[in-house]
Amino acid sequence: MNFQSGTTSQQAYETLRRRFARMGQIRNALGILGWDKDTMMPAGASDSRAESIATLAVLSHELMTAPDMADLLERAQPPEDAMAQANLHEMRRQHAHAAAVPADLVEAASRAASRCEMAWRTARQNSDFASLLPELETVLSRTREIAAAKAEALGLSPYDALLDQYDAGTRQADIDPVFTELAHELPDLIATALEHQKSLPAPLPLTGPFPVAAQENLGRETMRALGFDMQRGRLDVSLHPFCGGAEDDVRITTRYEEDDCINALMGIVHETGHALYEQGLPTAWRAQPVGGARGMSLHESQSLLMEMQVCRSRPFMEWMAPRLRAAFGGASGDPAWSADNLHRLVTRVRPGFIRVDADEITYPAHILVRYEMETALVAGRMKLRDLPEAFNARIHDLLGLKVPEDRLGCLQDIHWPSGSWGYFPTYTLGAIIAAQLREAAERDTPNLMSAIAGGDFAPLLGWLRPRIHARASGASTPQIVRDATGAAPNTGPYLRHLRQRYCGQG
Repeated sequence: MNFQSGTTSQQAYETLRRRFARMGQIRNALGILGWDKDTMMPAGASDSRAESIATLAVLSHELMTAPDMADLLERAQPPEDAMAQANLHEMRRQHAHAAAVPADLVEAASRAASRCEMAWRTARQNSDFASLLPELETVLSRTREIAAAKAEALGLSPYDALLDQYDAGTRQADIDPVFTELAHELPDLIATALEHQKSLPAPLPLTGPFPVAAQENLGRETMRALGFDMQRGRLDVSLHPFCGGAEDDVRITTRYEEDDCINALMGIVHETGHALYEQGLPTAWRAQPVGGARGMSLHESQSLLMEMQVCRSRPFMEWMAPRLRAAFGGASGDPAWSADNLHRLVTRVRPGFIRVDADEITYPAHILVRYEMETALVAGRMKLRDLPEAFNARIHDLLGLKVPEDRLGCLQDIHWPSGSWGYFPTYTLGAIIAAQLREAAERDTPNLMSAIAGGDFAPLLGWLRPRIHARASGASTPQIVRDATGAAPNTGPYLRHLRQRYCGQG
């Protein structure tokens, strides 16, 4: 309904605050339901859970698109406060996205994604893309409908409308030059890194088995050291590592293998980077749009800063080496457990099939392939049935690998089955920002890496909290990065980092 003439702009804003707070609580409930679905929900509950998630998604959508919402947003004027102004801006942006999509399409897309996720689990296990194709076709069809509706309402291309859901303001025109540069640089970088690696001592393997209980204990110890508040979150197991949950209840997951203790640990520190961001968001703006994380490029920068920039560094391994040795009964004089050897293990360049297990220098190639595939699929330039062949061909072009089965190719990620189209580019954009943040943090905190070698991560977290976490969505990603580092996001620090760490340059 429309406002009465006596309604003030401040009253309109307060009404919006209350309404968005309610939507925030629904989002919290969806976060816990989604976490449970991916960690411990029995398979027989999948249909019922899909209905519950779809119902809550529709309720939130109905609140966002209520008949009086447009009037509220037009009339509202918050106090003269930068965060309040940014909050109203985010309210309007989120409403524009939601209002563009009819409720029945929201519900249909949610149900399709839930069904497809469950089908993906079986298809991935059996390496059977054909069995997933019908469900994935439905998800892609719903995604195209959503993209088209948002594109018309927002004045964007369909793919840009999808990107904007995950990274406000990011456009394909911003990504293409960056990815073109990386596609040009990567082959030589990878070749140089592999050649340089030959000149170094080969890393010694760690001898297992590595009991899962010991890996869990070490993971939790590491989380606490990095700054994770265990009173406001937890660690669990899932097929695909992720960070989710709710405010003050941040859930992260990893996956364990008893013959490898490094992958799970690196998965934990990666997701801890995400979780620290969530735990560091400003409590004064909880459940408000401006109080959420700015976008997935900045979110990924936090996970990759922790995993790649910090926890795969030589100083970190000085701190970690005795803890790994103690956790798994390594001999004190065994060179395999030395910091030098552990550093060689976690920075080993070895082109492989699995994106989440890829080394730092080949990882962008995996993202380039996915970016090419999803832009073509959303635009209709590629048929979904042709995805495995096209995917495998580009992996061969960029990494020289012949994908033997779909489980190691286009079936490995949950993103497309879950409806997350437009998400993949944020991984590499986040890696670029992470390198830039680490350079700035070291510049501003000269003893940063020596502190990390001693197990003191407080200086790093203390640098991040006011510059990144507390900013939430109060400014654009480029502005937040510029304020923190003195420069707009750029590939310079990232390429320098890769050349220094992997190619022996600089």
